[in-house]
Amino acid sequence: MRFNKLDLNLLVALDALLTELSISRAAEKTNLSQSAMSNALGRLRDYFDDELLVQVGRRMEPTPRAEVLKDAVHDVLRRIEGSIEAKPEFSAATSDREFRISISDFTLATLMPHVLARAYAQGPGIRFALLPQVQSPTRALDRAEVDLLVLPREFCTPDHPSAELFQERHVCALWRDSPLAQGELTVERYMSAGHVVMVPTGANASSVEAWMANRLGFARRVEVTSFSFASTLALVLGTDRIATVHDRLAQLAVRHLPIVLRDSPLPLTEMHQMMQWHRYRTRDPGIQWLLQIFHAAVRDMDAADSLLQIA
Repeated sequence: MRFNKLDLNLLVALDALLTELSISRAAEKTNLSQSAMSNALGRLRDYFDDELLVQVGRRMEPTPRAEVLKDAVHDVLRRIEGSIEAKPEFSAATSDREFRISISDFTLATLMPHVLARAYAQGPGIRFALLPQVQSPTRALDRAEVDLLVLPREFCTPDHPSAELFQERHVCALWRDSPLAQGELTVERYMSAGHVVMVPTGANASSVEAWMANRLGFARRVEVTSFSFASTLALVLGTDRIATVHDRLAQLAVRHLPIVLRDSPLPLTEMHQMMQWHRYRTRDPGIQWLLQIFHAAVRDMDAADSLLQIA
């Protein structure tokens, strides 16, 4: 099939080439031979009258024209893919579909066990690929590399639909034998202490603290950084440091770690945890089923939390 004399099959090759920036990897991704992919690149160069990819040292780099084409081509292909894959109905009981979900380790520890239990009860053959979040996670959603993002509201993109899952407050975790664990945790004691902070992959502690300083008008003394939320709770042990963490995660950890929890002396706003999916997948019955599973899992999570607090 051709459009304006362009073989539309070449768009698949172009998408792979601009994503992988490698003829061999693009060939592997599309199940073509390396010579066939080289031939496709040659035809694309002729059509667009542009090199598209040029060798720079040991790497291939996109030309300015290729940079313009990259997202547009990918978006078109994902829209076509979404339309083709969308079926009039979705049967969880018989499906073996894989859902790719980008989440933080906070969500992994607190919500995902309930999601998986709910999903397994309805569709034991359904598979899940749980992917770590890195800086700019919405980029993966734009490129339809994930089916669902679970992330705070301020990191959502306006380009895709979203729905709120739950709200989450923050608490302070301290080693049980620390002097800070005795008495009230005041603003002065909080600010004079060292802190253990989770820093997302690709970011840095100073950027996180700069954001908090601009938002709240303060800057903490960061002494330890970690790449996961869960680890910060254990990293205060044996020290006088503080980890400011999600309450649900802290409630799980306090059962097996020698820590105590205190309300934050700072006016931290609650986090609004959202889920977001690609706009071209809104009518996908499988995605609609998945969204319902997540909402139901939040109710299960909160019910389990209530039982733990009573116990």
